[in-house]
Amino acid sequence: MAVSDVSAAEIPFWEAKALEEMSRAEWESLCDGCGRCCLNKLEDYDTGEIAWTDVACTLLDDKTCRCRDYENRTKVIPDCVPLDAATVRTIAWLPPTCAYRLIAEDRDLYWWHPLLSGDPDTVKLAGISVEGKVISEDEIPVEDYEDRVVTWPEEEG
Repeated sequence: MAVSDVSAAEIPFWEAKALEEMSRAEWESLCDGCGRCCLNKLEDYDTGEIAWTDVACTLLDDKTCRCRDYENRTKVIPDCVPLDAATVRTIAWLPPTCAYRLIAEDRDLYWWHPLLSGDPDTVKLAGISVEGKVISEDEIPVEDYEDRVVTWPEEEG
């Protein structure tokens, strides 16, 4: 069947709509629950290169890989960056596997994304999730973050 023969109802919303056109429910469903956007990153001032750490935001629940206070996160963590279509297109530190980033770059979601697999645990099974692999920023001084630099699966670099 040619692509033009496929009805709009058969095309997944993330392929049919731009990020700006998505409803809040559609937007939120794009999050795969990996938790990687909630990790502290180090940026080289001169080159802009991002180094990933295994140091998680104090609000990240490392068992569920979800924010403990999602609705109030920017009040509790003033430098938390809420994602929207414009932000997704301008920040360099989103994980390369992030659905928001993939869609902004007109790329396909990975097989393990819950929207494709139908199972929220496939992100864990694929080894993408930070579940059980991080330490809270409450447990480590900022000056020790450089000792916590790690490479995450599918990381470009």
